Amino acid sequence: MKLSEDVKPISYLKAHATEILRQLNETGSTVVITQHGEAKAVLQDIAVFEQTQESLAMLKMMAQSTSSLEAGRYRTLEESFSAIRDQVADSK
Repeated sequence: MKLSEDVKPISYLKAHATEILRQLNETGSTVVITQHGEAKAVLQDIAVFEQTQESLAMLKMMAQSTSSLEAGRYRTLEESFSAIRDQVADSK
């Protein structure tokens, strides 16, 4: 991402909203919106946003899994299946 090309003042957004949305949709780029010279918001295509959110969720699950493993909070495959079988048997 070239931020130098994708940084726009809020006045540009107001005047060219349709053009910016088309650009986001076509290129998948991200646009940083500034106000008084400071970055205030980021605009993304919805597909890019959803992909980013899914990636963050996956990274969070991996970090939690690693923490659990390091703390010894895990079951072996055999223990897991045994617990499932017990739950199924109890529900009958």
